[in-house]
Amino acid sequence: MEIVSPGIGLILWMTISFAILIFVLRRYAWKPILKSLHDREETIDEALNQANLAREEMKTLKAGNEKLLKEAQGERNVILREARKVKESIIEEARVKANEEANNIVENAKERIENEKMAAMTDLKNQIASISIEVAEKILERELSADNKQEVYIKNLIENANLN
Repeated sequence: MEIVSPGIGLILWMTISFAILIFVLRRYAWKPILKSLHDREETIDEALNQANLAREEMKTLKAGNEKLLKEAQGERNVILREARKVKESIIEEARVKANEEANNIVENAKERIENEKMAAMTDLKNQIASISIEVAEKILERELSADNKQEVYIKNLIENANLN
């Protein structure tokens, strides 16, 4: 029953042993343990700070990337608009040039047709005049083959000449 009702000597020696243990632990164990706990706490705090800094940096990088992406999209849209304008102007220039060339070709064709028409008319008039002269020669030759007909024809010419 000594454990349930300890003696004064046992309590004294247990208290002295406990005090020595606490002194030794305080002198040699608590400082290194507390120092390592303090160092670990500082390391964890530093890691958390680094993580927060990294998180903030990622936010700024993400915002910067979004800004760059928006700028790139804006520039792309501007380039596409300019390309469309250039395309439309090139098409319009080609259309105008084609219309001008077509009009020139039509005008040249009209001039050639008119020139060929005039040449054909002139040639036709020349042929008609030539045929008319040949017919007149043949008619006059036949009509004037007799002398009395020649005299009648000359008198008619003189009479008509006086009237004019």
